Amino acid sequence: MITFQRPDGKSSSAYLVEPVDAKNAPGVVVIQEWWGLDDEIKNVANRLADSGYRALVPDLYRGKLALEANEAEHLMNDLNFADAASQDIRGAVQYLKQTGSNKVAVTGFCMGGALTVLSAELVPESDGTVVWYGYPPLEYVDAAAIKKPMLAHWALHDDFFSIAGVDQLEEKLKVAGVSYDFQRYDAKHAFANPRSDSRGLPPLQYNPAAAQLAWERTMTFLNNTLNN
Repeated sequence: MITFQRPDGKSSSAYLVEPVDAKNAPGVVVIQEWWGLDDEIKNVANRLADSGYRALVPDLYRGKLALEANEAEHLMNDLNFADAASQDIRGAVQYLKQTGSNKVAVTGFCMGGALTVLSAELVPESDGTVVWYGYPPLEYVDAAAIKKPMLAHWALHDDFFSIAGVDQLEEKLKVAGVSYDFQRYDAKHAFANPRSDSRGLPPLQYNPAAAQLAWERTMTFLNNTLNN
């Protein structure tokens, strides 16, 4: 765990994992699901480091973790999304750039996906975003402010983030001339999380085939966006 400065001067903590060759390696800020900074989101960061990226996961819940869905919902509802995107996530991107990464992307899952969409407009230092099945209320999306490319993975059978909302978000981005790539999967919410099936929530289901395809597309996007 490391500590970094937010733009407002406050401190925030984060999980940092470096690749074997960290010198000048590009960075990725990883945003948690509504469960918090748990082992699964750390595993995502570890996979990114294994692929050559410096990965930083800001602790948005300040040390709190949810084991049950009602706990997760409570913690998520207490989170100030605009503050998290414009301060914690922006500060994390700035930290990676200040410590050696020329280019940095943001990626997030579920709640973190919604925050990733917000960061696309609120974090000018970000060089791109990868969204995993999550978007904020569409009235908060200022598509004209999104200047960097976005890749997004969506589940066609998502009980939390409807595919109709995805279509509306895509239209907003299209009208604004955003460079985006929306990929839709025949899957349920949280299809990339191997622990989804153990949560006891029928709307969640791990789909290894969709998860692998989405990860491969993510690796291609990050390579094209951050290594060129």
